Amino acid sequence: MKNKYMIVIAVLVLIINISASAQQTFFAGPSDTLVVMWTSGDQEVALEACLMYTHAAKKNKWFNEVILIVWGPSQKLVAENTQIREKVSAMQKDGVIIQACIACSNMLGVTDQLKSCNIDVKGMGVPLTRYLKRGYKILTY
Repeated sequence: MKNKYMIVIAVLVLIINISASAQQTFFAGPSDTLVVMWTSGDQEVALEACLMYTHAAKKNKWFNEVILIVWGPSQKLVAENTQIREKVSAMQKDGVIIQACIACSNMLGVTDQLKSCNIDVKGMGVPLTRYLKRGYKILTY
């Protein structure tokens, strides 16, 4: 009888640990989320720094959640550069969340091109403010 109770307790502990682990995986918080704010329209900065590190951070699981915010001149680079679009697509396939500021994309006339790349184009003032106020790690390029 004592062995039955020990087995039940062991199973319950295992279930609790799996449940806690699953919650951490699906609900990354500020300590396990990287937000990259990409504003540079420079192709070299994009390919040899910003996109390279952002993609590696997700692929190598340095952070559970990686968010790339495409803002301003970087949006035009995505819209006009095939190599950049291919890199962005590969990043999305590997789980990088990519968002873009609609106010900027409208000013630059690239909203439709960004949407066609499956980028979440929306107002970014409030989300960025939330990331900052909640203490997310924010890297800028």
